[in-house]
Amino acid sequence: MRKLSALLVFASVLPLAATAQTPTSSLAPLTVEKIMRDPTQWLGTAPSNVFWSEDGKRIYFSWNPDKNRQDSLYYVTPGGGSARKVSFREQQALPAGSGTYDERYTRKVYEKEGDIFLLDLKSGKVRQVTNTAERESNPDFALQGQLVSYARGGNLFTWNPATGETVQRTDFRKGAKPKNSLTDPEEKFLKAQQLALFDIIRQRDQDAKARERAQKALNKLRPKPIYLGQQSVRNLQLSPDGRYATYSLVQEPASEKVAVVPAFVTASGFTEDISTRTKVGAPQTALQLGIYDIGRDTTFVLGYRELQGLDEQPAYRKEYQLKAKAPTPADSAKAATAAKKKKPATELRRVQPYGPVWSPDGKHAFVVIRSADNKDRWIVGLDPATQKIKLLDRQHDDAWINGPGIGYGTGNVGWLPDNRRMWFQSEATGYSHLYTIDVTNGQKKALTSGKFEILNAQLSRDKKTWYLTANKPEPGQQQFYRMPVEGGTMTQITSKVGANEVTLSPDEKTLAVRYSYSNKPWELYVMDNKPGAKMRQLTHSTTPEFESYPWREPEIVTFKARDGADVYARLYRPANPAAQGPAVIFVHGAGYLQNAHKWWSSYFREYMFHNLLVDKGYTVLDMDYRGSAGYGRDVRTGIYRYMGGKDLTDHVDGAKMLAEKYGVSPQRIGIYGGSYGGFITLMAMFTQPEVFKAGAALRSVTDWAHYNHGYTDNILNEPYNDSIAYARSSPIYYADGLKGALLMCHGMVDTNVHFQDIVRLTQRLIELHKENWELAVYPVENHGFEEPASWTDEYKRILKLFETNLKPAGVGGSGGTGQ
Repeated sequence: MRKLSALLVFASVLPLAATAQTPTSSLAPLTVEKIMRDPTQWLGTAPSNVFWSEDGKRIYFSWNPDKNRQDSLYYVTPGGGSARKVSFREQQALPAGSGTYDERYTRKVYEKEGDIFLLDLKSGKVRQVTNTAERESNPDFALQGQLVSYARGGNLFTWNPATGETVQRTDFRKGAKPKNSLTDPEEKFLKAQQLALFDIIRQRDQDAKARERAQKALNKLRPKPIYLGQQSVRNLQLSPDGRYATYSLVQEPASEKVAVVPAFVTASGFTEDISTRTKVGAPQTALQLGIYDIGRDTTFVLGYRELQGLDEQPAYRKEYQLKAKAPTPADSAKAATAAKKKKPATELRRVQPYGPVWSPDGKHAFVVIRSADNKDRWIVGLDPATQKIKLLDRQHDDAWINGPGIGYGTGNVGWLPDNRRMWFQSEATGYSHLYTIDVTNGQKKALTSGKFEILNAQLSRDKKTWYLTANKPEPGQQQFYRMPVEGGTMTQITSKVGANEVTLSPDEKTLAVRYSYSNKPWELYVMDNKPGAKMRQLTHSTTPEFESYPWREPEIVTFKARDGADVYARLYRPANPAAQGPAVIFVHGAGYLQNAHKWWSSYFREYMFHNLLVDKGYTVLDMDYRGSAGYGRDVRTGIYRYMGGKDLTDHVDGAKMLAEKYGVSPQRIGIYGGSYGGFITLMAMFTQPEVFKAGAALRSVTDWAHYNHGYTDNILNEPYNDSIAYARSSPIYYADGLKGALLMCHGMVDTNVHFQDIVRLTQRLIELHKENWELAVYPVENHGFEEPASWTDEYKRILKLFETNLKPAGVGGSGGTGQ
């Protein structure tokens, strides 16, 4: 144990040595220094950002087999052969990987380096639409493909490929509309007097009026000026028939106090401040949907007062209403009298619209509307001619709306080829599935169902087939499927156990597949678009040094939580575990993330560290606790209003399972994790001291009232509206419960979970006279560490924490390198 005598223990002045361990095989033992090296130098860099050439003859991807500081663009042919690096000149000539296709997939319009280009897919000919110093963006086709539309400088333009004509379609202007200067009676009198007295003034006034009439005639050919005041516009688009221009009106909040992160180690030698973000509860950006009727030269802002449930207050508010003081008879009488005099107005919740999404024929449109508190998502049909909306679907959740294909904007949505039915994803059944709605009659149909999630959905180019990625076999797999457009049997195409990330070739006959397994990093494969077709490997990214160690395939186990829920976890065990041996539980971060799966983990350093721990005789458990992705709505929202509730008891129940089923000593269990995992570690060490003897909390949230709005408000609401949720969810309130050994590590330039978080907790521990803790700080690290030296130092400290506190004095690791 070490008592921290100063506030900070700097990583650079306390070098630590990993505990020596004699390997039980001929293999060189894993060490922290080895596994925390620069991964590009010894593990290898997996291919990423995969896309096809427009003719389907090449597969492009980012890769780094040369072990450079950054990835480069490579290509390989579907038939195989060696991958080739794409030269800078070749890259400049390539069309952008993203863009918009016309309805027949004969042309593609895209943005590249701030200009707009039009590609003819048959001939391969590229036409440059714009060539300006100002950036153009959001290219699309309009008027059934006759025009190309794009945004520039906050306005909408169209370009005619046949004539080369460019037309400005909107005229948004900052500030207020200029006022008529002659509104004051005194000013009118003075001008009339001047005109009556002076011939030259009268003549000039007549000339000015003539010029004004000419300008008005010219202006009739130009868009109407729309004055924005303090607002700005985003998401400019033209309806397919060219009649309407739609846009998001953006109102930024008044200047709010922003947290500042000081950087101490800088090139200038001076401390430099990094401006980061506001904290949860601060006013947020407001959006409105504006529509400009070009034909009638009028504008309007869409209203939503008739939305079902807009006047409903969140369910959690009832808890506070029950706690409020009961009114006395005198109070009731006064309230009744006041009610007769003035009827109280119903408070409506704030909403944010996304869209509209037009049918390709331009006859229909829908808008996705979300409540600002994310507890409701409405999909409404839009008739811009009447300025009316019609409810098509409402998804409500007392917690918050999210999930695969749903997200926080429009989500994954579109139109079926009949131009009457729109499609979307919803968690209405508890799992994200695919639905359609007929916008003319409101008829809704579920295309998929079951206790699995549709992770991604897209229509084939001929609009006859769905291509779906789903975890249908089990939560820990991702497979690729096809299904008829009207629904029916999901036919599985990929078959290798693990994760299959598929990119379709332009003709949809071939699949580029980024595939990985639990102990095999991602590689690029290709296969025919047929069920069970053979996958041919195109890349080999791992190094001989990495491959020389037999990396374990963790066992996927499940156990019952105390409330009956099934919890999935990765289990790593020594080949010959010692009776009553030590165990470590790892807590993944990010909140809504999955890690107990059968593909290569984004926590690859932790995965390698777990192999090292097993070599030293530890059993390791890595679970998808409540709040994790991959298991549906109830698991996702299981942490609502109480982080450190079910997510923590899942870890306590996991520790119990290790002791009862796998012979682990209940007195020798440690816990560690970063970010959200660091938060859970703190809650475990403060509130479950009899369960966890040692813990390492890395870049951890210590008080949710100091975290950001977008993440925290969904789960805990606003701190001034739901103080109960924040008090029971924040470790700083429970610090007095610390008994075991606690290590805290934090980057000093963390712009996500600010260094201030851990400093506040440190002061709290000092005032509580706690001794068995230490803080290691990393002066040049942000939330995600980058420097191998920092990773090495951090994990040496973690290993020493566990070796010191979870093993009897003088006992080293055992158990070999069992698979």
